[in-house]
Amino acid sequence: MRLKAYAKINIALDVVGKREDGYHLLKMIMQTVDLYDLIDIEENLSEEIVISCNKYYVPTDERNLCYKAAKLFKDKYGIKKGVKINIRKNIPMSAGLAGGSTDAGAVLKGMNTIFNVNASLEELMELGVKIGADVPYCIKGGTALCEGIGEIVIPLKDFKNHIVVLVKPPFGVSTKEVYGGIDISRINKHPDINGLIEAMEKDNIYFIANNMKNILENVTLKKHHIIKIIKENMINMDAIGAMMSGSGPTVFAFFEDMVKAQSCYERMKMKFKDVYITRTI
Repeated sequence: MRLKAYAKINIALDVVGKREDGYHLLKMIMQTVDLYDLIDIEENLSEEIVISCNKYYVPTDERNLCYKAAKLFKDKYGIKKGVKINIRKNIPMSAGLAGGSTDAGAVLKGMNTIFNVNASLEELMELGVKIGADVPYCIKGGTALCEGIGEIVIPLKDFKNHIVVLVKPPFGVSTKEVYGGIDISRINKHPDINGLIEAMEKDNIYFIANNMKNILENVTLKKHHIIKIIKENMINMDAIGAMMSGSGPTVFAFFEDMVKAQSCYERMKMKFKDVYITRTI
């Protein structure tokens, strides 16, 4: 079977504490966008998990999150047969868009169907958090408030069909390093999560674009000044708001119409390879 594994952006990302095991406690508004990888899954008569990918730099061994997801599913539900998984990557890697996590989530959903396990979405999400903090959200998708380390996913009113331009500079960012650089005691201004949720219920894109906030920008922007420049450039190109997604380095911006978005896309495409026009879904 073939599944679409959708990317996400963070409309708000707050760090509210830290667990004893070192994981940060988060409060985030997550949103799916219409940029996706394609995941083809089929039974393998041997017990092996075989991964292939259209991008040579993506590992296809046990380091791959799809491999981890498949092994976890096999172990949990006692599946003897193996799987062949082909990943067609469109979402850039190490970009703050949950590319690896969404692929892993798709594998769990696909194997659930192929092997007729009939596990609930909640069971799959519980399994997913063992792979990565973004995986439970990626399994659920849509518009959601995510808490804990990301495993508590509370659906919100749909925030569909808003135009987004994504720009990823030519480098990746280590999520672990970014979180390692956070000093919670020095966070002075937190995102107005409740205000943003209220605005989303009213579909008020202008309030959202002007009040979205990502605490991780404090860390990533210090190391990569280009992210600040991209944000400023996109605002100057008529975006109504621009922000870094996740731990970065991708910047996303909301636009009120497709003409302005297309103009920004074309100008950014002259400078950067990874530029996309998409919508919230």
